[in-house]
Amino acid sequence: MAATLYRSRIERQASPGQSRAGRFQQTLAHPNRCSGIALHCGLPVEMTLRPAEVGTGIVFRRTDLTGEAALVAARWDAVADTRLCTTLCNGYGVRVSTVEHVMAALAACEIDNAIIDLDGPEPPAMDGSAAPFVALIHEAGIARQSAPRNAIKVCRPVAVGDRDRFACLLPADELSVECEIDFDSAAIGRQHYRYVASEDMAREVAPARTFGLLRDVEKMQAAGLALGGSLDHAVVVDGDRILNRLGLRYHDEFARHKVLDAIGDLYLAGAPLVGRFRGYHSGHELNHAVLRALFADSSAWMWEYPCAAAVSGQIERARLL
Repeated sequence: MAATLYRSRIERQASPGQSRAGRFQQTLAHPNRCSGIALHCGLPVEMTLRPAEVGTGIVFRRTDLTGEAALVAARWDAVADTRLCTTLCNGYGVRVSTVEHVMAALAACEIDNAIIDLDGPEPPAMDGSAAPFVALIHEAGIARQSAPRNAIKVCRPVAVGDRDRFACLLPADELSVECEIDFDSAAIGRQHYRYVASEDMAREVAPARTFGLLRDVEKMQAAGLALGGSLDHAVVVDGDRILNRLGLRYHDEFARHKVLDAIGDLYLAGAPLVGRFRGYHSGHELNHAVLRALFADSSAWMWEYPCAAAVSGQIERARLL
Protein backbone atom coordinates (compact mmCIF):
# COMPACT_ATOMS: atom_id res chain seq x y z
CA MET A 1 0.00 0.00 0.00
CA ALA A 2 2.78 2.45 0.92
CA ALA A 3 4.63 1.68 -2.33
CA THR A 4 1.47 2.33 -4.40
CA LEU A 5 0.87 5.69 -2.71
CA TYR A 6 4.51 6.70 -3.21
CA ARG A 7 4.42 5.86 -6.92
CA SER A 8 1.23 7.83 -7.37
CA ARG A 9 2.99 10.90 -5.96
CA ILE A 10 5.84 10.40 -8.43
CA GLU A 11 3.37 10.10 -11.31
CA ARG A 12 1.86 13.45 -10.38
CA GLN A 13 5.33 15.03 -10.34
CA ALA A 14 6.35 13.55 -13.70
CA SER A 15 6.22 15.68 -16.83
CA PRO A 16 3.90 13.84 -19.25
CA GLY A 17 4.70 16.19 -22.12
CA GLN A 18 8.44 15.76 -21.87
CA SER A 19 9.99 14.85 -25.24
CA ARG A 20 12.07 11.70 -25.45
CA ALA A 21 13.53 12.88 -28.77
CA GLY A 22 15.71 15.38 -26.92
CA ARG A 23 16.25 17.66 -29.93
CA PHE A 24 17.17 20.72 -27.83
CA GLN A 25 19.38 21.25 -24.83
CA GLN A 26 17.54 22.06 -21.61
CA THR A 27 18.26 23.78 -18.32
CA LEU A 28 16.27 24.76 -15.24
CA ALA A 29 13.76 27.58 -15.50
CA HIS A 30 14.52 28.80 -11.96
CA PRO A 31 16.85 27.90 -9.07
CA ASN A 32 15.58 25.49 -6.43
CA ARG A 33 17.16 24.19 -3.24
CA CYS A 34 17.00 21.38 -0.74
CA SER A 35 18.91 20.40 2.39
CA GLY A 36 19.61 17.33 4.47
CA ILE A 37 22.29 15.01 5.80
CA ALA A 38 24.95 13.67 3.44
CA LEU A 39 24.96 9.87 3.26
CA HIS A 40 28.67 9.19 3.59
CA CYS A 41 30.28 12.19 5.32
CA GLY A 42 27.29 12.56 7.67
CA LEU A 43 27.33 16.38 7.54
CA PRO A 44 24.32 18.70 7.05
CA VAL A 45 24.44 20.18 3.56
CA GLU A 46 22.40 22.52 1.38
CA MET A 47 22.18 22.06 -2.39
CA THR A 48 20.86 24.56 -4.94
CA LEU A 49 20.19 23.65 -8.58
CA ARG A 50 20.71 26.64 -10.87
CA PRO A 51 20.14 27.33 -14.59
CA ALA A 52 23.22 27.45 -16.83
CA GLU A 53 24.03 28.59 -20.35
CA VAL A 54 24.11 26.33 -23.39
CA GLY A 55 27.24 24.17 -23.48
CA THR A 56 27.94 24.48 -19.74
CA GLY A 57 27.15 20.85 -19.01
CA ILE A 58 26.65 19.80 -15.40
CA VAL A 59 29.01 21.50 -12.95
CA PHE A 60 29.13 21.15 -9.17
CA ARG A 61 30.19 24.32 -7.32
CA ARG A 62 31.47 24.10 -3.76
CA THR A 63 30.20 27.30 -2.13
CA ASP A 64 32.40 26.64 0.90
CA LEU A 65 35.38 27.37 -1.40
CA THR A 66 36.26 30.21 -3.76
CA GLY A 67 37.58 30.68 -7.29
CA GLU A 68 38.15 28.01 -9.91
CA ALA A 69 38.97 25.45 -7.23
CA ALA A 70 35.29 25.43 -6.29
CA LEU A 71 34.18 24.08 -9.70
CA VAL A 72 34.00 20.33 -10.28
CA ALA A 73 32.81 19.16 -13.70
CA ALA A 74 30.44 16.20 -13.78
CA ARG A 75 32.35 14.17 -16.34
CA TRP A 76 33.63 10.61 -16.62
CA ASP A 77 37.26 11.80 -16.75
CA ALA A 78 36.86 13.55 -13.37
CA VAL A 79 35.89 10.37 -11.50
CA ALA A 80 38.42 9.81 -8.70
CA ASP A 81 36.83 7.14 -6.47
CA THR A 82 34.08 4.54 -6.84
CA ARG A 83 33.91 3.00 -3.35
CA LEU A 84 30.16 2.68 -2.63
CA CYS A 85 29.51 5.91 -4.56
CA THR A 86 30.85 8.03 -7.40
CA THR A 87 33.31 10.74 -6.38
CA LEU A 88 34.48 13.53 -8.70
CA CYS A 89 37.69 15.51 -8.31
CA ASN A 90 39.05 18.59 -10.10
CA GLY A 91 42.64 19.62 -10.78
CA TYR A 92 42.87 21.34 -7.40
CA GLY A 93 42.08 18.16 -5.51
CA VAL A 94 38.57 19.34 -4.56
CA ARG A 95 36.05 16.51 -4.39
CA VAL A 96 32.31 16.02 -4.61
CA SER A 97 31.02 12.58 -3.64
CA THR A 98 27.82 10.59 -4.14
CA VAL A 99 26.79 12.41 -7.30
CA GLU A 100 25.03 9.45 -8.95
CA HIS A 101 21.49 10.10 -7.65
CA VAL A 102 21.54 13.77 -8.66
CA MET A 103 22.96 12.79 -12.05
CA ALA A 104 20.25 10.18 -12.51
CA ALA A 105 17.57 12.81 -11.78
CA LEU A 106 19.14 15.20 -14.30
CA ALA A 107 19.18 12.39 -16.87
CA ALA A 108 15.53 11.55 -16.14
CA CYS A 109 14.52 15.19 -16.72
CA GLU A 110 16.85 15.62 -19.71
CA ILE A 111 18.73 18.53 -18.14
CA ASP A 112 21.91 19.26 -20.10
CA ASN A 113 23.16 22.43 -18.42
CA ALA A 114 23.09 23.21 -14.70
CA ILE A 115 25.22 24.61 -11.88
CA ILE A 116 24.78 22.66 -8.65
CA ASP A 117 25.81 24.62 -5.57
CA LEU A 118 26.86 22.62 -2.50
CA ASP A 119 28.06 24.01 0.82
CA GLY A 120 29.84 20.74 1.55
CA PRO A 121 31.53 17.78 -0.15
CA GLU A 122 28.40 15.75 -0.94
CA PRO A 123 24.72 16.26 -1.89
CA PRO A 124 22.09 15.55 0.77
CA ALA A 125 21.00 11.91 0.85
CA MET A 126 17.29 12.80 1.03
CA ASP A 127 15.49 9.41 1.02
CA GLY A 128 18.32 7.52 -0.71
CA SER A 129 16.74 7.68 -4.15
CA ALA A 130 16.62 10.13 -7.06
CA ALA A 131 12.93 10.93 -6.67
CA PRO A 132 13.36 14.01 -4.41
CA PHE A 133 15.79 15.49 -6.94
CA VAL A 134 13.37 14.80 -9.80
CA ALA A 135 10.69 16.63 -7.81
CA LEU A 136 13.12 19.51 -7.16
CA ILE A 137 13.75 19.86 -10.91
CA HIS A 138 10.06 19.81 -11.81
CA GLU A 139 9.33 22.42 -9.15
CA ALA A 140 12.05 24.64 -10.66
CA GLY A 141 10.68 24.12 -14.15
CA ILE A 142 12.50 23.01 -17.27
CA ALA A 143 13.55 25.55 -19.91
CA ARG A 144 14.29 24.60 -23.49
CA GLN A 145 17.41 26.20 -24.97
CA SER A 146 18.26 27.17 -28.55
CA ALA A 147 21.11 24.71 -29.21
CA PRO A 148 20.54 21.15 -30.44
CA ARG A 149 20.99 18.24 -28.04
CA ASN A 150 23.59 15.86 -29.40
CA ALA A 151 24.01 12.27 -28.24
CA ILE A 152 26.84 9.75 -28.01
CA LYS A 153 26.06 6.62 -30.01
CA VAL A 154 27.70 3.30 -29.15
CA CYS A 155 28.99 1.85 -32.43
CA ARG A 156 30.50 -1.43 -31.31
CA PRO A 157 30.55 -3.52 -28.13
CA VAL A 158 32.90 -2.72 -25.25
CA ALA A 159 33.09 -4.77 -22.06
CA VAL A 160 34.99 -4.80 -18.75
CA GLY A 161 35.18 -7.30 -15.91
CA ASP A 162 35.06 -11.09 -15.99
CA ARG A 163 32.49 -13.90 -15.89
CA ASP A 164 31.68 -13.16 -12.22
CA ARG A 165 31.28 -9.38 -12.56
CA PHE A 166 31.01 -7.41 -15.76
CA ALA A 167 29.57 -4.36 -17.50
CA CYS A 168 29.21 -3.85 -21.22
CA LEU A 169 27.90 -1.31 -23.71
CA LEU A 170 26.35 -2.52 -26.96
CA PRO A 171 24.99 -0.75 -30.04
CA ALA A 172 21.24 -0.04 -29.94
CA ASP A 173 18.72 2.45 -31.30
CA GLU A 174 17.90 3.89 -27.86
CA LEU A 175 19.29 3.83 -24.35
CA SER A 176 18.48 0.79 -22.28
CA VAL A 177 20.01 -0.09 -18.92
CA GLU A 178 19.71 -3.52 -17.32
CA CYS A 179 21.27 -4.90 -14.18
CA GLU A 180 21.28 -8.31 -12.57
CA ILE A 181 22.26 -8.94 -8.95
CA ASP A 182 22.49 -12.02 -6.76
CA PHE A 183 22.86 -11.70 -2.97
CA ASP A 184 23.02 -14.47 -0.40
CA SER A 185 20.46 -12.51 1.64
CA ALA A 186 17.00 -14.07 1.32
CA ALA A 187 15.49 -10.57 1.36
CA ILE A 188 17.33 -9.67 -1.86
CA GLY A 189 18.25 -12.88 -3.67
CA ARG A 190 18.56 -12.83 -7.46
CA GLN A 191 16.96 -9.87 -9.21
CA HIS A 192 16.99 -8.44 -12.73
CA TYR A 193 15.58 -5.16 -14.02
CA ARG A 194 15.71 -3.46 -17.43
CA TYR A 195 14.90 0.17 -18.13
CA VAL A 196 14.31 1.48 -21.66
CA ALA A 197 14.51 5.20 -22.41
CA SER A 198 10.98 5.26 -23.82
CA GLU A 199 9.67 4.38 -20.33
CA ASP A 200 9.05 6.91 -17.57
CA MET A 201 12.17 6.86 -15.42
CA ALA A 202 10.66 9.27 -12.88
CA ARG A 203 8.04 6.65 -12.04
CA GLU A 204 9.81 3.33 -12.67
CA VAL A 205 13.38 3.92 -11.48
CA ALA A 206 13.89 7.22 -9.63
CA PRO A 207 12.10 6.17 -6.38
CA ALA A 208 14.29 3.07 -5.89
CA ARG A 209 16.47 3.61 -2.81
CA THR A 210 20.07 2.75 -2.08
CA PHE A 211 20.47 -0.29 0.12
CA GLY A 212 22.95 -2.02 2.38
CA LEU A 213 23.42 -5.04 4.61
CA LEU A 214 23.34 -4.41 8.35
CA ARG A 215 26.44 -6.60 8.80
CA ASP A 216 28.44 -4.25 6.54
CA VAL A 217 27.52 -0.99 8.29
CA GLU A 218 30.33 -1.10 10.88
CA LYS A 219 32.92 -1.85 8.18
CA MET A 220 31.71 1.06 6.06
CA GLN A 221 31.72 3.49 8.97
CA ALA A 222 35.23 2.38 9.97
CA ALA A 223 36.28 3.31 6.43
CA GLY A 224 34.69 6.77 6.82
CA LEU A 225 31.63 5.87 4.72
CA ALA A 226 27.89 5.76 5.49
CA LEU A 227 28.37 8.08 8.49
CA GLY A 228 25.01 9.71 7.74
CA GLY A 229 23.23 6.48 6.90
CA SER A 230 19.92 5.62 8.56
CA LEU A 231 16.62 3.97 7.73
CA ASP A 232 15.51 7.40 6.47
CA HIS A 233 18.20 7.36 3.79
CA ALA A 234 18.45 3.72 2.71
CA VAL A 235 16.91 0.28 2.70
CA VAL A 236 18.72 -1.81 5.32
CA VAL A 237 18.66 -5.60 5.15
CA ASP A 238 19.38 -8.00 7.98
CA GLY A 239 19.39 -11.56 6.65
CA ASP A 240 15.86 -12.21 5.40
CA ARG A 241 14.41 -9.05 6.98
CA ILE A 242 13.85 -5.55 5.61
CA LEU A 243 14.35 -3.27 8.61
CA ASN A 244 12.50 -0.27 7.14
CA ARG A 245 9.06 -0.03 8.72
CA LEU A 246 7.17 0.52 5.43
CA GLY A 247 9.09 -2.13 3.53
CA LEU A 248 9.97 -1.84 -0.17
CA ARG A 249 8.60 0.44 -2.86
CA TYR A 250 8.95 -2.28 -5.52
CA HIS A 251 9.42 -6.03 -5.14
CA ASP A 252 12.65 -5.63 -7.15
CA GLU A 253 13.73 -2.30 -5.65
CA PHE A 254 17.33 -3.48 -5.22
CA ALA A 255 17.82 -4.20 -8.93
CA ARG A 256 16.02 -0.98 -9.85
CA HIS A 257 18.41 0.99 -7.67
CA LYS A 258 21.38 -0.62 -9.44
CA VAL A 259 19.83 0.59 -12.70
CA LEU A 260 19.38 4.07 -11.19
CA ASP A 261 23.05 4.19 -10.19
CA ALA A 262 24.12 3.07 -13.66
CA ILE A 263 21.97 5.75 -15.33
CA GLY A 264 23.55 8.42 -13.12
CA ASP A 265 27.06 7.14 -13.76
CA LEU A 266 26.50 6.90 -17.52
CA TYR A 267 25.24 10.50 -17.63
CA LEU A 268 28.81 11.51 -16.77
CA ALA A 269 29.55 10.76 -20.44
CA GLY A 270 28.77 14.43 -21.02
CA ALA A 271 25.77 13.78 -23.27
CA PRO A 272 22.95 11.24 -23.51
CA LEU A 273 24.09 7.77 -24.53
CA VAL A 274 22.41 5.80 -27.29
CA GLY A 275 23.20 2.16 -26.62
CA ARG A 276 22.48 -0.81 -24.40
CA PHE A 277 24.16 -1.11 -20.99
CA ARG A 278 24.22 -4.47 -19.28
CA GLY A 279 25.66 -5.04 -15.82
CA TYR A 280 26.04 -8.29 -13.95
CA HIS A 281 27.09 -7.90 -10.31
CA SER A 282 28.32 -4.49 -11.42
CA GLY A 283 28.62 -1.25 -9.46
CA HIS A 284 30.17 2.18 -9.72
CA GLU A 285 33.64 0.81 -10.43
CA LEU A 286 32.55 -1.17 -13.50
CA ASN A 287 30.08 1.51 -14.63
CA HIS A 288 32.97 3.94 -14.96
CA ALA A 289 35.41 1.37 -16.29
CA VAL A 290 33.11 0.64 -19.22
CA LEU A 291 32.74 4.39 -19.96
CA ARG A 292 36.53 4.75 -19.96
CA ALA A 293 36.81 1.75 -22.27
CA LEU A 294 34.26 3.30 -24.61
CA PHE A 295 36.07 6.63 -24.91
CA ALA A 296 39.48 4.95 -25.14
CA ASP A 297 38.43 3.46 -28.49
CA SER A 298 37.46 6.12 -31.03
CA SER A 299 35.89 3.48 -33.27
CA ALA A 300 33.49 2.39 -30.51
CA TRP A 301 31.43 5.60 -30.46
CA MET A 302 30.38 8.60 -32.51
CA TRP A 303 28.44 11.80 -32.07
CA GLU A 304 24.82 11.58 -33.15
CA TYR A 305 23.37 14.91 -34.23
CA PRO A 306 19.63 15.67 -34.53
CA CYS A 307 18.32 16.26 -38.02
CA ALA A 308 19.11 19.89 -38.95
CA ALA A 309 15.80 20.33 -40.81
CA ALA A 310 13.81 19.08 -37.82
CA VAL A 311 15.65 21.41 -35.44
CA SER A 312 15.12 24.36 -37.78
CA GLY A 313 11.42 23.61 -38.01
CA GLN A 314 11.08 23.39 -34.22
CA ILE A 315 12.94 26.68 -33.73
CA GLU A 316 10.65 28.39 -36.24
CA ARG A 317 7.52 26.98 -34.55
CA ALA A 318 8.84 28.14 -31.18
CA ARG A 319 9.23 31.68 -32.50
CA LEU A 320 5.56 31.71 -33.53
CA LEU A 321 4.28 30.66 -30.10
